[in-house]
Amino acid sequence: MRLRHPIRGRHQQRGTSLTPFRSQLAVRHLRNGGILAYPTEAVYGLGCDPLNADAVERLLALKQRHYGMGLILIAAAMEQLGPYIQPLDADTDKRLQSSWPGPVTWILPAQIWVPPWLTGASHELALRVTAHPGCVALCKAFGGPLISTSANPHGSVPAKTAHRTRRYFPHADLHFFPGNIGELQYPTRIIHAQSGRSLR
Repeated sequence: MRLRHPIRGRHQQRGTSLTPFRSQLAVRHLRNGGILAYPTEAVYGLGCDPLNADAVERLLALKQRHYGMGLILIAAAMEQLGPYIQPLDADTDKRLQSSWPGPVTWILPAQIWVPPWLTGASHELALRVTAHPGCVALCKAFGGPLISTSANPHGSVPAKTAHRTRRYFPHADLHFFPGNIGELQYPTRIIHAQSGRSLR
């Protein structure tokens, strides 16, 4: 299935990075439609420009992940996620502010323009403001959120090292962003904001 974006947005101007040179190389790869492999809070992740349909299609094919499952976006700050979601009520905003930055992913109603490869079968979006320094640096350098999905074929154990990621995807054109994974033992918790249910 070919993915096509209904409305192509522009990302904000690139911000400063904790590792400027390596971040610039990673951003160049992203702008060219490439896929990154990078450490996150608990595992290695794969990511790309969430609004680049071709890049997302390659990422889904690489992971053998179904189009309708949706994808997580990570950001350096809540402001980067604002354009993607419906306005928040005071209670939801308070819950998000109390858990971010941090290892909690929230499911929130998406804006109508958000492409279906991000929302999956629903019209909701999985989002996280990360506290992982490498992920923060990437999102700041890119000027917006990035897709973050575990580095493994769908159904396999997520990779925790760059070496394991390469073993999973030996022929993939991945750009590796250096760093260490965080101290979490398992992937981040996922909470559905409207129902309060914990999905992971």
